[in-house]
Amino acid sequence: MLAPLSNHPTCINRSIDRDEDTRGASSVDISSPFNILVNSSISRNPGFDISCESTGPMLSLGGKQYRVLGISVPQGYVRVTGDTVYNQCQQNAGPVTRKFIDLQGTPFTFSHTLNKFTVVGCDSMAMIRSPDVTSRPSYRGGCVSFCASEGSITSGTCSGVGCCQASVPEELKVLNLEFTSIRSQLLQSSGSLENISKSNSTWCGKAFIVDQGSYVFSKDHLHRNLTNLPMVLDWSISRGNCLEARHAPQTYMCKENTECYTMASNTAYRCNCSEGFTGNPYLGCQDIDECKDKNKYPCIHKCINRIGGFNCTCPMGMTGDGKKHGTGCNRDTTLVIAAGGGLPLLLVLLMLGFWTHWLVTKRKLAKIRQKYFLQNGGMLLKQQMFSRRAPLRIFTSSELEKATNRFSDDNIAGRGGFGTVYKGILSDQMVVAIKKAQRVDQSQVEQFVNEMVILSQVNHKNVVQLVGCCLESEVPLLVYEFITNGALFHHLHNTSALMPWKERLRIAMETATALAYLHMASEMPIIHRDVKSSNILLDESFTAKVSDFGASRPMAHNQTHVTTLVQGTLGYMDPEYFQTSQLTERSDVYSFGVVLIELLTRQKPIFGGKMDEVRSLALHFSILFHENRLSEIVDRLVYEEAGARHVKTVAQLALRCLRVKGEERPRMVEVAVEVEALRRLMKQHCIVNSEE
Repeated sequence: MLAPLSNHPTCINRSIDRDEDTRGASSVDISSPFNILVNSSISRNPGFDISCESTGPMLSLGGKQYRVLGISVPQGYVRVTGDTVYNQCQQNAGPVTRKFIDLQGTPFTFSHTLNKFTVVGCDSMAMIRSPDVTSRPSYRGGCVSFCASEGSITSGTCSGVGCCQASVPEELKVLNLEFTSIRSQLLQSSGSLENISKSNSTWCGKAFIVDQGSYVFSKDHLHRNLTNLPMVLDWSISRGNCLEARHAPQTYMCKENTECYTMASNTAYRCNCSEGFTGNPYLGCQDIDECKDKNKYPCIHKCINRIGGFNCTCPMGMTGDGKKHGTGCNRDTTLVIAAGGGLPLLLVLLMLGFWTHWLVTKRKLAKIRQKYFLQNGGMLLKQQMFSRRAPLRIFTSSELEKATNRFSDDNIAGRGGFGTVYKGILSDQMVVAIKKAQRVDQSQVEQFVNEMVILSQVNHKNVVQLVGCCLESEVPLLVYEFITNGALFHHLHNTSALMPWKERLRIAMETATALAYLHMASEMPIIHRDVKSSNILLDESFTAKVSDFGASRPMAHNQTHVTTLVQGTLGYMDPEYFQTSQLTERSDVYSFGVVLIELLTRQKPIFGGKMDEVRSLALHFSILFHENRLSEIVDRLVYEEAGARHVKTVAQLALRCLRVKGEERPRMVEVAVEVEALRRLMKQHCIVNSEE
């Protein structure tokens, strides 16, 4: 039996597949904690064994062999290729679940910083699920790839049309995929359940985790197999955190002159060389002698090496740190001061130096702020505000820094896909929410400014008011009124304090009224495009406030639709808009219908119920309604408070909002009128019950 080979630090890596990003033969350094085994069952570091095969270095993970393309010891990752692409084709409507790559029991996780979860196909929703598929499903991420025709696909970008990408969840060890056909979901939601088996629902898709710098989408990827795409795996030493590992010196792997740092899981660690040292921290790090490297000589005058660093000196009569990239060496002004009159002159010179430095820094900062202000459309905004009398305040970055204590973490009010929201208090004591907007595309500056001016003129008690903006930062900052009681989503799903149905119905009425107002705005109708319970905020009196207009689009009165890239939230998104990319006011009506069902049921829009094949709350609700089984999904409190007849009427309104064809849905103003009528009837019902 042979021991691990310590005298073979490299393997030859031979690339033979046209889809790979390496060509010909190259060597891969195999360095500790990795080691090469030859016909051996004895491992120096279990989980880090690499076999040197004819095609290159191979790593065994979860019963599969992956070829190693490269190893980074300082960054703690390995780049591999092999069976990394899952292909799915089937002819039934239900979702398919498959555990594709399993890294449990290994020291590896999918890198969430260097990879992207990618789906290729014209009819594919792929979700990453928790490993236990027998329990109620827990989704950790995923995306939807759809296209009405191949003519709508653009090579080179994963925008959701033919190809979509999403972030890889942190600490992911199992790629447990669930594939669903979007077209079959649309057939079900339209009530054509009996036609699903007869319809041509053949769909194919591909899902994979890929090194984000290596994959470029192309149209022809829809029609051919993708093989051997590179994937990045993070690794760590799975022997407890640093504190625990140090208590077992016989297995502790950080050697001399190294630092240990604990991973996010708190059950593993990695090692790095200490500052001033270089090498492999799992073998021992050596002192860096910067003074010997004439090409990178760090000092202006003389360099003196020391363990873990170096010192620079200046010639006699000069002061400073002596470093090329430091303060350098300057004439010793203390000699001049001593000769010319002492301490008062020294104080004057120090004050003069401080004032000069402050003035230069201030001017440099002012130039940067002015650059961003112009780049983000600041001058155009001022012109529009003057000509259209828009009540919009333009804040300086200094004002907002002061309002948020320099954007302190203590002032963070929320985080989401849009970025971070900070709570701030302006100089006039107004409490505001400061939100980072999306980066402005230079070709879209005029549209961005126009939308800000329009939103500033929206004045409705159920719409969060846009107070102003700051354009002096790289990413614009939008300033809104601060809403104290958080989002409706939290009050429905994340609290044990149940909200009475009459309060939920009032919130539905206020939301419908606000959306109807936006759709009928006199100057320019506005389509919200992302109506959901997390974008409906509640103030101190629990009055509804529609918020987050980052995805909204103005639409001229004579327009029937706006063609745009699909954007929205899974579970709330209008299927017609999803298919055609044509946004209409009826798209908001569909999303409101989902919110109305959410209020009735207290269930989330992506729903995992008893029927394992059902994943959409809207679809599941429709099925139970038509089977006269609403009591199985509607919140028991609602039934007790409102009665079966009222619940059925609300359900019928919600299902009319969810019709597949937008032209068959009611307008938002009609929905608002009906919800208000239901609310009045509910009040009468409560009065009658109290009298009885």
